[in-house]
Amino acid sequence: MNKKLFSLALGGLAIGTTEFIIMGLMQDVATSLQISIPKAGYLISAYAIGVIVGAPLLVAASVKYSPKKVLMAMMVLFTVFNGLSAAAPGFYSLIVARFFSGLPHGAFFGIGAVVASKMAKEGKQAQAISMMFAGLTVANLAMVPLVTYLGHELGWRFAFLVVALIGLLTIFFIKIWLPPIQLNQQNSIKDELQFFKTPKAWLIILITAIGFGGLFAWFSYISPLMTHVSGFSIQSVSYIMLIAGAGMVAGNLIGGIMADKMRPEKAAAILFISLVVALIAVFFFSENQTASLILTFICGLLAMAVGSPINILMIRAAEKSAMMGAAFMQAAFNMANSIGAYFGGLPIALGLGYNYPSFAGAIMAFVGFLLSITFMMRYGSARTSKDLLLNQQATTGC
Repeated sequence: MNKKLFSLALGGLAIGTTEFIIMGLMQDVATSLQISIPKAGYLISAYAIGVIVGAPLLVAASVKYSPKKVLMAMMVLFTVFNGLSAAAPGFYSLIVARFFSGLPHGAFFGIGAVVASKMAKEGKQAQAISMMFAGLTVANLAMVPLVTYLGHELGWRFAFLVVALIGLLTIFFIKIWLPPIQLNQQNSIKDELQFFKTPKAWLIILITAIGFGGLFAWFSYISPLMTHVSGFSIQSVSYIMLIAGAGMVAGNLIGGIMADKMRPEKAAAILFISLVVALIAVFFFSENQTASLILTFICGLLAMAVGSPINILMIRAAEKSAMMGAAFMQAAFNMANSIGAYFGGLPIALGLGYNYPSFAGAIMAFVGFLLSITFMMRYGSARTSKDLLLNQQATTGC
């Protein structure tokens, strides 16, 4: 990997780890702070709400500043509040720390995506952006299971200290390796936000927030699902997270291929309805350990595969509002995180079993499927100005 992109990927690793680590350590946190598991689920929502609030606000506030300095500032904020998460004396202080540690998430990826594309050679922009998001993939595959294991053995607070350390390393490598790129955007903030006044923009956001929320309704409570329903030990959760992470890595590749082979809204619809079937299977078959492990891989694969088509859908639709569009998509994904954790926790709070969050997730994924079909019917035949230009060039032989 190009060392210039390494610092951005390392930031993605830190962000991906802190976003998902609470899911594997939920029972540890709940026991330590003497709260219920559904209440511990609010820690997932607090981080997600921080992303939703921070993504558009911090991108808007940073337009006039050097991207390198802004990215460093984002990671300082991230590192400080992950450190405070480790030191939080109680549930409410941890909620506040989680909220503030989520603020820089969307802005980091929004600005980082544009910076990565500017550093890339002509025709290699997408690959450069994918290298930055590779950090998220590695987080799910390796860091989350590793830190989950360390959290079980040494205490959940140690897990947040590890995240803070990765944040410090990211700041260091951004400083020494990331060049001082100037974006020179001509659009004002008002121009950047014009696209988000259209129904098309909010339909994409709804597809993401509700449909992708099906993943988080299931994944947020994977630890109690595997221990209480499937019968695994608490020590096995870190290995199960590794299986989910492997599915997500595979899904990231499959989603990209599907988005290249067909229109992204069609790919999203196919993946959402497949996720519905998989989550219903989790509901019925999680008592079988072999089936539960296979379904963990499949659900991780299908859920992460949706990410590429949805991101491409927004980028094509937003056109000139690339940075704000990328930031809004991170806000939408974390809105899904918050909504999914909330609706997944409702059946548990009502006294139902730990397999019921997957049923709630299936309902949300089905709504995402219906919204994707709606997008296909309303905008499926539409093309962006870039698409029309490419088609014209192909026709004229330019």
